[in-house]
Amino acid sequence: MKIEHIAIWTFDLEKMKDFYVKYFNLKSSEKYYNPNKKFSSYFLAFENGARIEIMHRPDISQFIEQSDLKLGLAHFAISVGSKKKVDSLTESLRKNGFNVIGEPRTTGDGYYESVISDPEGNLIEITE
Repeated sequence: MKIEHIAIWTFDLEKMKDFYVKYFNLKSSEKYYNPNKKFSSYFLAFENGARIEIMHRPDISQFIEQSDLKLGLAHFAISVGSKKKVDSLTESLRKNGFNVIGEPRTTGDGYYESVISDPEGNLIEITE
């Protein structure tokens, strides 16, 4: 078994696509749009085949914005291959105005990681 993809509701679909393509070198599908539901999405693919689906629908976005629900994705981790790459990407994101939530470090369970937030506050662990 494997995770085929994770899905994230987003307020700004294009901004989120650009973020993941630029900083994590993901390949984007063509934009999908369903006019009946006013639903749009992109699939963003890693080299190994795992994907992130980013999705937008005005009524869902309004509901999330107006509610105080905090259920859903806690975080996900992206492995970049080395400690040096964790450090480099973390600094690049910081210099470009993104929030570094957790500085690069070795955790108690042995991961070398930093934690950043994407443009809409989803937490990403950047691991070696």
